[in-house]
Amino acid sequence: MSWDRDPRTLRRPARSALIAASMTAMSLTASGCVVVHGEREILPSTTRAEAAKALQEFTTAYNEADKAYDGSLDADHTTGALADIDLARLKAGKANNPGGNPNHTPLKLTDAKFTIPKKAGWPRWFLVDAAGNKGGTARWLLVFTRSGLDDPFQVAYLTLVAPGKVPEFKQDADGWAESVPADETGLAAGPQTLSQDYSTYLKNGGDTFADGSHTSQWRALREKNAKKPGMATQYIDEPLTNGDYAPLALRTKDGGALVFFTTRHYEKQTAYAGTSVPAPNKDVLALTTGEIKQSLTMEFVSNEVALDPPKGADQQVTILGRIQGMTSAEGS
Repeated sequence: MSWDRDPRTLRRPARSALIAASMTAMSLTASGCVVVHGEREILPSTTRAEAAKALQEFTTAYNEADKAYDGSLDADHTTGALADIDLARLKAGKANNPGGNPNHTPLKLTDAKFTIPKKAGWPRWFLVDAAGNKGGTARWLLVFTRSGLDDPFQVAYLTLVAPGKVPEFKQDADGWAESVPADETGLAAGPQTLSQDYSTYLKNGGDTFADGSHTSQWRALREKNAKKPGMATQYIDEPLTNGDYAPLALRTKDGGALVFFTTRHYEKQTAYAGTSVPAPNKDVLALTTGEIKQSLTMEFVSNEVALDPPKGADQQVTILGRIQGMTSAEGS
């Protein structure tokens, strides 16, 4: 696919880069204070009390930012895909409602279940599975991550999943979960390659992913949109796998994994001669640079959660949830 302008020039850098650090954790034992090297020792990513505190702090900051349409108010509590999506949403909201969000309703998360893996090295991270007062009956899955002891926990992934679809996780006798390395080879699709696999699937199809609203149905919708009279619509999908966008995975009880990963998508609408691109809504316009004459190129960031079965299980990867947000656009 060839565009007049390479849409990848629209990219914005991640809001924070993961720090490649060699930190040390202090572990108290009965015999005194012992230095434990966090990059080598397999330790729980955090305590349950600290995880609950991180969730409370995130929710408070998220609500403050949403009420004021001010991305600076929760910038310390988001990273990666969620940071990109959230910042763009707040930026558009502020442009159209300088006084704040007239429809603000505080987010309330209840029945929170914490899944904390034991792992070596950074980042340390954990999963929250909670009920929310928004999104109907869907469960809210939030992945908190940090790259050093002095860093705050930030939410990198936020997805909504239908009730009953969150799998059971493998846990040890103390209730700690198991983190799956990105280069794991014992799954239907490796966590490190899942973003590329998904991008390739959206373009070419294939049998890696099970049919559903985020796979076969989304491809069908794109094909339909591409055939609309008077306008050509093109798509480009790209993997995002480094730094704040690195995939994170938890071992499930059946030997598979629940994988969180990120992708970037571009949609270019080009009107035929003598016609024009349909006028976008005010939120799109707030994030658009250039004048929309003949075409509009929109950039989206999407974070997904997938159930990745063990290799040889004769099962396909299932996308359980996906949240996508437009992060920028350019008219020409």
